Amino acid sequence: MAKKSKPSSTKAVWIRRTLVIAGCLVAGALVYTSYRVFGPNTKAFGDNKYFYIRTNSTYDNVLDGLEEQGIIRNRNSFNWVAQKLDYPARVKAGRYKISRGMSNFDIARLLRSGKQAPVVLVINKLRTKDDFVRKVSNNLEADSGVLRSLMHDAVYLRQFGLDTNTVMCVVVPNTYEFYWNTGAEAVFKKLEKEREEFWTPERKEKADKLKLSENQVTILASIVEEESNKNDEKPLIASVYLNRFRKGMRLQADPTVKFALQDFGLKRIRENHTLFDSPYNTYRYEGFPPGPICTPSEKTLNAVLNTPETDYLYFCARSDFSGYHAFAATYAEHLVNARKYQAELNKRGF
Repeated sequence: MAKKSKPSSTKAVWIRRTLVIAGCLVAGALVYTSYRVFGPNTKAFGDNKYFYIRTNSTYDNVLDGLEEQGIIRNRNSFNWVAQKLDYPARVKAGRYKISRGMSNFDIARLLRSGKQAPVVLVINKLRTKDDFVRKVSNNLEADSGVLRSLMHDAVYLRQFGLDTNTVMCVVVPNTYEFYWNTGAEAVFKKLEKEREEFWTPERKEKADKLKLSENQVTILASIVEEESNKNDEKPLIASVYLNRFRKGMRLQADPTVKFALQDFGLKRIRENHTLFDSPYNTYRYEGFPPGPICTPSEKTLNAVLNTPETDYLYFCARSDFSGYHAFAATYAEHLVNARKYQAELNKRGF
């Protein structure tokens, strides 16, 4: 009778084997799924890479971009995870930092969250509206055409106390943070807000004492900015132009001629240059030019606001080529200084 138990024992062994195989399959499937979700799916690149999603992009656009820009290794596995996280319905434009070794889950969750890596935009000296538009459009999604139109729209600018000539007064050189997908008007409004914060009650009071508007301070500072990179003499240069302005003299500022000609590489202003007809040419027209000729730094703006009382009406570069200037109260004294400098220019072949 004992021999009849063998079939039952064989069946038990078969069941155990089946369970073991099934368990292995389940475990394998779990491992595969886990790897598919949480395993790394980035291609070989440096520590970080930025992925850009343009405004109004579709999920298919995102998939194509991830693949074409070398972000992900396996499109299908990412798509499987993204679908599970319902990311296709939650695409958000922006600039995202992808780190090496991120999983499908990490990438899809980051993109779905909309947590962007901000763009640090450093604005230094710019000379023209086109320079500014290029600076913004090269770093942000903001449409260059829209931004350019805003800067030429007199009606739009009027609300900020600006016009198409003074519009660059809105740009105070500084370090700014933007989200990459910031629109053109939002960029302009943020800069306007920064300008408002720059013009503190104390600075406004100093401008009033000089009997200058905020825009006039910026315009004068833009000339001073182009005249010297020596911060310690900028207040003296400002005093020369302010003294001329108050006396009704023409400013005769060489940098305004360069701006009028749009030739910023000129090293020596000659008489034929000064005859060029432009409201920015202060050899031909009295008073300040209609707008700034560059975006002056905060130090230069403060130098103008702290212009000392002097009797200087003239200055020219020193003949030692130190970058500093020789100042004079009379034309006779100025001629002596100018001849020294011109002789040195001729000697050096300029």
